[in-house]
Amino acid sequence: MKYPTPPTVIPLDNILPDEPLLMMGAGPVPIPPKVAMANSLIINHLGDTMNAVIEQVKTMGRYVFQTDSPHVMGVAGPASAAMEMAIANLVEPGTKVLSICNGLFSRRLAEMAERVGGDVTRLDAPDKRAIAAEDVEKALKTGKFQILTVVQGETSNTVWNRDLIEICRLGKQYGCLNIVDAVCTLSTMPMEMDEWRVDAIITGGQKGLSSIPGVSLIAFSEEAFARIEKRNSPMAHWCLDARLAHQFWHNHSYHYTAPVSGILALHEALRLIGDETLPGRFRRHSQCSKALQNGVEAMGLKLLIEEGSRLNSVVGIELPAHVSADQVRHIMSQVHKVEISGAFGLPIVRIGQMGEQSRAPNLFRTLHALGSAMRAAGGKVDMPGGMAELERSLASEVRA
Repeated sequence: MKYPTPPTVIPLDNILPDEPLLMMGAGPVPIPPKVAMANSLIINHLGDTMNAVIEQVKTMGRYVFQTDSPHVMGVAGPASAAMEMAIANLVEPGTKVLSICNGLFSRRLAEMAERVGGDVTRLDAPDKRAIAAEDVEKALKTGKFQILTVVQGETSNTVWNRDLIEICRLGKQYGCLNIVDAVCTLSTMPMEMDEWRVDAIITGGQKGLSSIPGVSLIAFSEEAFARIEKRNSPMAHWCLDARLAHQFWHNHSYHYTAPVSGILALHEALRLIGDETLPGRFRRHSQCSKALQNGVEAMGLKLLIEEGSRLNSVVGIELPAHVSADQVRHIMSQVHKVEISGAFGLPIVRIGQMGEQSRAPNLFRTLHALGSAMRAAGGKVDMPGGMAELERSLASEVRA
C-alpha cells in the first residue's frame, strides 16, 4: 500500500493562547491543581488500585448527592450521557412521562424520553419563570404518569425551579419516579436526594464539582434500580445500560475500559468538596454569586431573571439592544483573557458561579473585563460603581 503524505497540522502550542483563559462561562470551569494532577495519571482500569478509587468515589458521591442509596455510578461521557442513562434505563416504549420544560436542557430530557419510545407530555413553564408546584399537580392529575423529569436549574436561561422539593413530593404522590437534572447546581446549592425523594439524579464533572468534562455522576434510588432490573424491553444502549455499568461500579467486573484519568480527577474533586463541607461550599457559592449580581446591577446592567426564579450558579445578564453579546465576549476573551458564555438565541451573556469560579479574585477580574468590554462595544456602564458594590458585598458577607 502506498501511504499518502501526512497532513500538515498546526501544533497545539500555536493554537492555544499564550496566557490561559479564565473560564467564567457556564462550564467547563477552572479546576484545582490537585484535580489537574490526578487527570494526568493513567492506571489499570481493573484491579485493586482502581477498585479502591471506585469505592471512595461512590462514598463521596453519596455525600454530595445526600443519599444512602448504593446505586451511585460514574458515566464515561458528558452530563448529557448521564441524562440519557437515566432516561434510557427508566423509560420503556409506552412509559408515560411528564417533562417539565424551562428551557433547552429540560427539553433535552423530554426529547431523550421520546427517542426511546416514551409517551411524553411536556409542561412548559412561563417564560423566565420557575414552574409552580400547583401547575405540576394539575398536569399530574391528567394522566397516570410513571416518570417525571425536571431540572433544578436551567443552565440555558438561568432559571431556578425553587419548588423542586414540592414537585418531587407530588411526583411520588401521583406514582412517578422523579428524574432530576442537577448538572449546574450540585454542590453549589442544597440538593438532598433521599429527603427530597429523588429517584435518579444527574450531574456533570465540569460544573459545580470543578472536575474535567467527559466524566459524569449519576445515582438511582432503590425503587428506581428495582424498576431497571425488572424492565421488560431490552436496553437499546449497551454502554449506558445501568445493569452492565453496575457490574463495574459495584462488582469489580469488566464493562468497558473506564476513563481512568477522569475518574481520578473526579475522586480529587469530590475529596476537596468533602474537605470544604457542603454547608461551607453552599455558603461560598451564595455569597460570591450574590455579590457578583449586585456588582452587575450597580454597573447599570439588568439581570435576566427576577430574584424569585433566579439561579445563582449561572447568572444571565441582559445587554442593551445596540450592544452585541458576541462582540462583548470576543473582547473579554481576546483582550482580558476571560471567557464567559453567550446563550441559545437569547440577547444575554452568562457568567458561571460554579466551583472554582466562585472565588473573589475571579469575580473582580470578570466584572472588570465585562465593564471594559461593554464600553468598547458601545455600551454605557458605571464601572467604578459596579466594582465598588462587588467589593462592598463581599466585605459585608465576610463581616456577617
